[in-house]
Amino acid sequence: MKTLFFGTSEFAVPSLHALADRTETVAVVTQPDRPAGRGHKLTPSPVKTAALARGLRVLQPSRLRDLAAEISGEGIELFALASYGRILPKALLDVAPLGALNVHPSLLPAYRGATPIQTALRNGERQTGVSIMFMDAGMDTGDLALQEAVQIGPDETYGELHDRLAQIGARLLGEALQRLQSHTLQRHPQIGEPSVTSPIQKSDLALDWAWNARRIVDAVRAYAPQPAARASLLGETVKVLRAHVAHGDEADAFTVACAGGAVAIDEVVAPNRGREPGPAFLARHRDRVVNP
Repeated sequence: MKTLFFGTSEFAVPSLHALADRTETVAVVTQPDRPAGRGHKLTPSPVKTAALARGLRVLQPSRLRDLAAEISGEGIELFALASYGRILPKALLDVAPLGALNVHPSLLPAYRGATPIQTALRNGERQTGVSIMFMDAGMDTGDLALQEAVQIGPDETYGELHDRLAQIGARLLGEALQRLQSHTLQRHPQIGEPSVTSPIQKSDLALDWAWNARRIVDAVRAYAPQPAARASLLGETVKVLRAHVAHGDEADAFTVACAGGAVAIDEVVAPNRGREPGPAFLARHRDRVVNP
């Protein structure tokens, strides 16, 4: 089977390998190189790096409508996508006679859109999942092929859950490919109340000590380790990477009062410093606590 893969972020890399291991992957489509770091050096996407390491041809079109004409004569039968970051126009989807399989980290139709993992964590969900769906011209609205529920750990962060779901998504994509080739892959419409997520804004990262403790902890989990929730602590704006709901008097903990309780700050990144435990940050600012 000849296939074309679309993906950009680290989440998509396991799915790229799953596709390339099982099919003749004609090329890999990813977003153009972007400036990154303090020097704003043009940096390839994780998918481009992984594709080149496998010796795969990489395409980085600025206009997807032009791509349809470029690949139309290559005999591509199926598209596979994971975290590509753009909606494919119908003219491009029509190129692949078997359709386009998309790996999406939620139990669709819940949490469609750009930030399903972060939003599920921020909302305090205890369960999420991975959906393999047939793409249409909408945003995550196509028929479902496979779906698997995943329990979220009570202290699990975005980074941890992201990596777990990426591996599950790759496994499910491999299963979908096997069923497609044996003509046993079924499809059915999404059922349930849809919800749509939005890209992360800077304002989303700010913690508010007027929130209750569970809400604060869930917001910390949703953005750790990157881009990380921000909070004002002891006169500094810091990134908060780990926190938990404080229960009673926790010896040696760095606790902050909030609505109806307190949050224990477990790990932070202060300006111009690396990661450090919350109690160590507190110890460096002991004079501000004693003489505020």
